[in-house]
Amino acid sequence: MRKRSRSAVLPAVLAAAALLVSAGCSSSQQGSSGPEVLSGTPGATADPAGGGNSFIDGTGLTTRIAAGKRQTAPDLTGEDLQGKALKLSDYRGKVIVANIWGSWCDPCQAEAKGLEKVFRATEAEGVQFLGINTQDLQIANAKAFESKYKITYPSLFDPEGKLVLKFPKGTVNPQDIPSTVIIDREGKIAVRILHAVGEDELSSAVRSVAAEK
Repeated sequence: MRKRSRSAVLPAVLAAAALLVSAGCSSSQQGSSGPEVLSGTPGATADPAGGGNSFIDGTGLTTRIAAGKRQTAPDLTGEDLQGKALKLSDYRGKVIVANIWGSWCDPCQAEAKGLEKVFRATEAEGVQFLGINTQDLQIANAKAFESKYKITYPSLFDPEGKLVLKFPKGTVNPQDIPSTVIIDREGKIAVRILHAVGEDELSSAVRSVAAEK
């Protein structure tokens, strides 16, 4: 059989890559179990067995977790993009919005301005945003991203994705980028968003958790 030339194969490879990028930065389509879903959009589904394990990776799902079903968030520690020590527990008692992002990720770029706007609008309500910059091997790229989008909240530098792996199983997936996790004032995971989040959706979710007593 005659082999296809490299010039014939390359366009097909590039086309396939373009389809992956257009779908977002996530490449995970495997399901994993987690806490019971209170509500979710879009495409939220209940556990058909009634076991309350309804976290589904790679679906673009927004998942809200009932207060009694929430898991404790890990106390992430490391350095910010300026090399200063930073840990999630520094903000205990506040609602924490942890956003997992990379400068190389187009959907991360699309949501960046909205994230900053919601941070500024909710900071006085006891809300703190914390970025987790992942898979950026060159810290200069991460810094350039923050400068371009005028990000004022800190980010942990996590080039190898080790911090993301500290989250409880089934909450976030290292391949689902961007992802956003909202942590309540008790340090428990209240909302998980597996897509580039819009300003209105994020504002509503953050204020809902901030209003909890």
